[in-house]
Amino acid sequence: MSRAPRSERAGRSWGDDDTGCTVLHVDMDAFFAAVEVLDHPELRGLPVVVGGEHRGVVTSATYEARAFGVHSAMPVARARALCPQAVFLPTRHGRYSEVSRQVMAVLAEVTPVMEQVSIDEAFLDVSGALRRMGPPVTIAGWVRREVRARTGVTASVGVAATKHVAKLASTHAKPDGLLLVPAAATVPFLHSLPVGALWGVGEKTRQVLERRGWDTVAELAATPLPVLHRTLGVAAGQRLHDLAWGVDPRPVTPGRVEKSVGTETTFAEDVTDRQLLDRVLLDQSHQCAARLRADGMLCSTVSVKVRMADFTTLTRSRTLPAPTDLARDLAAAARDLLAGVTVPAAGVRLLGVRAERLVSASAGVQSMLDDDPQQARAERAMDGVRARFGPAVLRPASLLGGRPGGRPETR
Repeated sequence: MSRAPRSERAGRSWGDDDTGCTVLHVDMDAFFAAVEVLDHPELRGLPVVVGGEHRGVVTSATYEARAFGVHSAMPVARARALCPQAVFLPTRHGRYSEVSRQVMAVLAEVTPVMEQVSIDEAFLDVSGALRRMGPPVTIAGWVRREVRARTGVTASVGVAATKHVAKLASTHAKPDGLLLVPAAATVPFLHSLPVGALWGVGEKTRQVLERRGWDTVAELAATPLPVLHRTLGVAAGQRLHDLAWGVDPRPVTPGRVEKSVGTETTFAEDVTDRQLLDRVLLDQSHQCAARLRADGMLCSTVSVKVRMADFTTLTRSRTLPAPTDLARDLAAAARDLLAGVTVPAAGVRLLGVRAERLVSASAGVQSMLDDDPQQARAERAMDGVRARFGPAVLRPASLLGGRPGGRPETR
């Protein structure tokens, strides 16, 4: 779910001229929670929260839950305090991926120029579909109707001349709406927004901007470029200035390659035992490696994420000697990285592994001289057994007895 600030003024009608507005941003509404309600109709109309258990974080919430202040990335304990009457459910990534594939299949019928940016959102360049399907707003309406009819979940669609504005428009169309920002209304629309709505303005940048008195996009746009350069740096200052004036030349890029694969585990209780942490890293490395092989990718960098009991979070990364899709290599690097982290007496709350800088396995990447072909064959054989009999049927001997720790959250 998007947590970017919204403006009531921006959600109004900006006109009906969609000439040149060939970029659509399709964003599913409270996607994970919507799928849970789809599968459990008795929950319709109730506040529903999807995420980890008591010590996890919220990944999705219905609009009934959001009315109580619940939002994504919030600790589940906080969500329970805000909305104790909510129904709390664990994540089911396999099911969400299944519905996501159905949604993306609908979008692919419109145009091959589709850029999927996450499990529940995508950009479309519909310029090649206008003669076949009609103007952009007509296409957006078709998308919303077909997604609902075929999947049972709803989508909001933003229609604009650029990716940045289309994404902002879909945010202001939620839930289950459509918002067109005509090309001529691009700048007035942007200047009606709080500065935190701009793409790339996170919490820290927003605080910097607001300390300078720039609370709105209009105020940022009116600031001389040299002042922005001194405040944010030349690159960031120029980018935000361009976005504030509607300048965004980025095309919709089909076939966008996933940049990383990772998984995190939030522990039921804080962990101080390094042997247990190493077992968790091994399990996570096998999960990541299986995903890499399934997607035909190799990773060049491994990173670990460690969140302490006091919520202090550290990340460490290492570039590998050669790209790999083997759990053995990921686990070795992850364990070395963790060895360099001091585990406090209060323990570790969350541990994660991420495979980054992905390259295609078919790109002819050179292997290391000491690569063991037997290891590669063994891990691929494990993939086949798990695909046939389930993920729990085969695992390293040190992991027998179940996955260690808490609930995994794969991303």
